[in-house]
Amino acid sequence: MRSPKLAALELRRFGRGRLPRAALAALLLLPLLYGALYLWSFWDPYGRLDRIPVALVNDDKGATAAGKKVTAGDDITRGLRDSDTFEWHEVSATEARRGVEDGTYYLSLTMPSDFSRRIASSSGGTPETGALQVRTNDANNYIVGQISRTVFSEVRTAASTKASRSFLDKIFISFSDIHGATEKAAEGADTLKGGIGKAKKGSKDLADGLKEAKKGSGKLTGGLKKLNKGAGDLEDGSRKVADGTQSLADKVNGVADEVGPFLKDNEKSIGDTAQLVADSAAGIRHNLDTLVKTAPSAAKGAHTASTALNAVYKARCETLPVPDPACPDLKKAKEAAADVAKVADDVNSLIEDQGGDLDKLDKNLATLQKKAQALADRSPHLSEDLDDAVSKVNELNTGAGKVAKGAKRLHTGLGTAKTGAADLDTGIGALKTGAGDLDSGMYKLVGGSGKLAGGLHDGAGRIPDYDKQDRDQRTQVMADPVQLASKDLHKAPNYGTGFAPYFIPLSLWVGAMVAYMLIQPLNRRALAAGASAWRIALAGWLPVAAVGVLQTAALMAVLHWAIGLEMARAAGTVGFLFLVAACFAAIVQWLNARFGAAGRILVLALLMLQLTSAGGTYPVQTSPRFFNAIHPFLPMSYVVEALRRLITGGGLGPVWQACAVLTAFTAGALALTALSARRKQVWTLDRLHPELSL
Repeated sequence: MRSPKLAALELRRFGRGRLPRAALAALLLLPLLYGALYLWSFWDPYGRLDRIPVALVNDDKGATAAGKKVTAGDDITRGLRDSDTFEWHEVSATEARRGVEDGTYYLSLTMPSDFSRRIASSSGGTPETGALQVRTNDANNYIVGQISRTVFSEVRTAASTKASRSFLDKIFISFSDIHGATEKAAEGADTLKGGIGKAKKGSKDLADGLKEAKKGSGKLTGGLKKLNKGAGDLEDGSRKVADGTQSLADKVNGVADEVGPFLKDNEKSIGDTAQLVADSAAGIRHNLDTLVKTAPSAAKGAHTASTALNAVYKARCETLPVPDPACPDLKKAKEAAADVAKVADDVNSLIEDQGGDLDKLDKNLATLQKKAQALADRSPHLSEDLDDAVSKVNELNTGAGKVAKGAKRLHTGLGTAKTGAADLDTGIGALKTGAGDLDSGMYKLVGGSGKLAGGLHDGAGRIPDYDKQDRDQRTQVMADPVQLASKDLHKAPNYGTGFAPYFIPLSLWVGAMVAYMLIQPLNRRALAAGASAWRIALAGWLPVAAVGVLQTAALMAVLHWAIGLEMARAAGTVGFLFLVAACFAAIVQWLNARFGAAGRILVLALLMLQLTSAGGTYPVQTSPRFFNAIHPFLPMSYVVEALRRLITGGGLGPVWQACAVLTAFTAGALALTALSARRKQVWTLDRLHPELSL
């Protein structure tokens, strides 16, 4: 009898009564208990998180920053209540703590009283971090705690981004303020540069003027030295003349009665003396002319220097918005120049004879010269005109006294003028040196002010000045600079779809395992008839493989139309699962045929090994080394990987590899079953009296 006919006979016996038919129906629907029910229960747990009760505690008291009210706690509370994440219950901190402890709430989220204050501190001098407080209790549910960490991490990121935007916005506003202030500073530097340029020109004019003044003061000093020497000689000579004329007058007046004979005897002496007086008066008048010519030019030079210093002082110390550091020294120089000009004025005033003394002296000298010359001329005839001579001698004596007094005053004034002129020359020399240093310093100051103005303009150009639109754009980027550009190539729409590749082969394995509890792995009729080992193996495998096909059809129909499983390659998925069912049937058949009752335990043990090493939940790399070692040698590892590509999409390389592996497992298991069938054709005591029967 052929193997397919033997397989049909094996299945036909399930139709002989109600109980066998019920058993067959249960066998066909058994995978639904593992596949459909499991997937249904885990289908979309993340889509129902809003049913999980969670305590929300908002103790935040708010804060004020830059004149604005900050209510971070209320903002987060409002956002959470509007979201579909968790079933939020606003309670007190005590209720939240007690609820998490007794299981009323799976976890709690608390915003402390200083939450807004800490967030607002980011714009102050002592920034602090705000903390969201999460309390979990793994005794309630471990998975909820893991989910909450992901959810609250997103909440924390959103709150941090909002706080960062406020802080960064203030920074960009400060940039704009600094930009404006730097532009004003640059404009001030331009003004300073212009003023310093003018001061530079003034300092050069001052240096040039003081140079000329130094020449004039040198000439004045030299001329006054000569005048002072001449005035000294004049004073001595005029004093001698005055003494002589006084003596002469005393003699003339005292011995008027005796003058006649005296005049006769002394006519020549009187003539010589008178001639000496006339010549001396002429020499003094000549020196006065030299003094008059030299003094005005010296006074003019002193005034030129004083005027130049005054102009520089006003330009650099009274006009500029920022006074020059050299102003104190310029003030001293200005005052010294004024004193020198005053001395020069005094000398000039003396020479100009504003009080009339110099004119009187000159007139007296002229009179003295005239009288003395007349006396010298008349001296040979004095005895002839005694009365006239006496009168002239008296007049001569009076004029000589006046000349002596004027010469003394002139000598004293010229001595003071000489000292003042020397001081003036020294002061102008110091001013000339200082003006040179000032001019050199002003040159450097002009260059420095230019660099300052250029640097400020350059700095203002580099400091950003953002408007509101630019600030909003930049604060948004800087507050959250890194975005997660996630792209899922073949996204599973829900949790159940992601786990389907794991639960479907589990249900088919269990279906094959239970099927061989009702169907003999080796057909007894074929064994008794002495059929070939391959025919016996196929006769025991085909009925369960057929049942596996029916189980697969029922399971996938329910998963697709009842639960909503969407498959990228539906036909390929179903066809591949037919191969999986056939392979699992062959493996379970061999274990039962070879090991008998113990084979059922081995089937269960092999199922556990496959479930723990297939990587159906977590990647197998996260499992201990033992499971990584057996992973490549078990069929379910390839089934899970292939079903992921068939259900959610992706390359078919793992599918073809799985088909090859399952085909090899199927052929190998059938060969081993045939070998076991050949052994079963020989009856032994162990078969007649088995040690274990299930």
